[in-house]
Amino acid sequence: MLRVIRKPVLTEKSLQEAADGKYTFEVELAANKKEIAKGVEKTFKVDVVDVKTRILKGKRKRIRGTFVERAGPKIKKATVRLGKDQKISVFEVSK
Repeated sequence: MLRVIRKPVLTEKSLQEAADGKYTFEVELAANKKEIAKGVEKTFKVDVVDVKTRILKGKRKRIRGTFVERAGPKIKKATVRLGKDQKISVFEVSK
């Protein structure tokens, strides 16, 4: 099994969603929802209820008046919803 989770996404929006039990990670492009769920469960010792994924395209570059998508990095993000009363400590904000 390949290393599925690259890193957690720590943005203002993802930290607000963490209060509702939804956590966002950057994952491998080849990973599917079942692999992502198993990876999160194994890494953080939690129960995953739901996984939603999205692929973000590379940046666009203007060449002679037309826009071309760079061959550069596509990123796949996954938002994982956990079972009731479960948390991931990476997303905890200290006051």
